[in-house]
Amino acid sequence: MKNFDFDERINRRGTGCVKWDEMPAADIIPLWVADMDFPTAPAIQEAVRQRAAHGVFGYTHVDDDYYTAIQSWFARRHQWTIHREEILYTTGVVPAMSVALKALTMPGMKVLILSPDYNCFFSSIRNNGCEVLETALLRRDDATTGRPLRFEVDWADFEAKCADEKTAVFLLCNPHNPTGRVWTAAELERMNDICLRHQVKVVSDEIHCELIMPGQHFQPFAAVSEQCRQNSVVLNSPSKAFNIAGLQVANIICAQPAWRRRLNRAININEVCDLNPFGPVALKAAYNEGEAWLDALCQYISDNYQTLVRFAADHLPAWKVCPLEGTYLAWIDITATGMDAQTYADRLMQQARIWVNAGTMYGPHSGEGYIRLNLACPRSLLVEALERVRER
Repeated sequence: MKNFDFDERINRRGTGCVKWDEMPAADIIPLWVADMDFPTAPAIQEAVRQRAAHGVFGYTHVDDDYYTAIQSWFARRHQWTIHREEILYTTGVVPAMSVALKALTMPGMKVLILSPDYNCFFSSIRNNGCEVLETALLRRDDATTGRPLRFEVDWADFEAKCADEKTAVFLLCNPHNPTGRVWTAAELERMNDICLRHQVKVVSDEIHCELIMPGQHFQPFAAVSEQCRQNSVVLNSPSKAFNIAGLQVANIICAQPAWRRRLNRAININEVCDLNPFGPVALKAAYNEGEAWLDALCQYISDNYQTLVRFAADHLPAWKVCPLEGTYLAWIDITATGMDAQTYADRLMQQARIWVNAGTMYGPHSGEGYIRLNLACPRSLLVEALERVRER
């Protein structure tokens, strides 16, 4: 494995960076929004530099090499065969989510999610005139230590919610933000079987699909079976794994021609049909040349996670760190502090000067008692933040 330097602390203040420039004070360490403090892969940096050197940045044509890069990456890395005609591009996974909901639902319908869940799921569903329907994940703990082992689907409740005649879509986060679960092929197939029984379509947000911890395996929903392929719309992008969200490029993968026509129409209705000149260039560099960098990144994040686990065990007994299978977002049970999630997050901001997300952002009930902490930063910064918590 090549050596890449993830330890360098780069000053991001003053660059128009949401993570650092929205801070209420300069001494706060931001461990909140899902944005990494690492420069993107060298191959992407070089490709963007070469494109910028041209000096003309007009309307962008997406060429055949773009689609080939996507097909090659997912076939090579995830054993998923994607046909050229199944790919629709757009500006981001959140816009793609709204596109999918606009295409597959009507106002007043219900969209099922696994709660706690990514906060934009709630807003996208409501913005499209639909109702959020939550099925709460179950947490299984170690019987001896009480430590969290994993989050699981409440299958009886999941089926009951799918059986609601107003439920039109199941919106899945795969891997799951914020709990860090990487769903197995068996779990995904069971989800789809239940959805098919009740004529519920699946929209799978797979933006975190490359951020998988060593020893874990990511399974694309559409690659589980032909039934899953035909009953799903998959949303993905290199933006999260390669830290290029600002370049605004994402893809919608759909095998159903009738659904694709509706998706394409919704892309144009929402006016998210044009990419900037740098997005396709970055995607091709990521998928054609970024694999070694990505593997090193995942190992570094895993080591950061282990640093957090050890530190919490030694110095922060009120923190129960949940297992991390994927993403770079640690989900931490803080009920032993005796505070609600928002009060505790506010206290960390005011006293420890670190910014984390209260779990209630991801579900007002299912997220209570948790905080979410971003691990995608140089290890020295993570340790500095944890030391601040210990000292206070």
